[in-house]
Amino acid sequence: MIGRALAEYHAQVEPALWADLLESGVFADAPLQTARAEWECLALHACVRGLVAASGFGDTTADTLDAMHERVLEAWTAEDAASAAARRERVAARYDEYGRIGQERESDGPGAVASALGLAASAHVFEPRVAGVAAASMLAGLHEAMTEGAAEVVRRCLEDGA
Repeated sequence: MIGRALAEYHAQVEPALWADLLESGVFADAPLQTARAEWECLALHACVRGLVAASGFGDTTADTLDAMHERVLEAWTAEDAASAAARRERVAARYDEYGRIGQERESDGPGAVASALGLAASAHVFEPRVAGVAAASMLAGLHEAMTEGAAEVVRRCLEDGA
């Protein structure tokens, strides 16, 4: 149930925040497809961080993540079956990178982790140029907000006995 709730949260919030990113203009001189793909990875990673923040990393965490990813992949396949595998591979690569960043910066607090993740995501968007500072800052803030929202989804599910 928690995995499904996180997938639903992602499906509702991720596109709305993408629209905010577009409207802000931080990607005005970036390849939009690249920016969109990077935001998709960062937003999904925020759901993972929210789950762990709210429930720790216990025996059921991997099963919950599998359920969330299964639902997200189903939605991606329904949207565009031809790109689903590439999206999944990109997310896996970013999870490795973002996970490493999170571990390295964990002792600095959640804001520092979000800032480092925003900078990494922005670097991917603007590569080979220097990462956009405004984009990095906005990505960090939205990642942190989405992480907090995902943690709240998990807490509500746990309170409801999920």
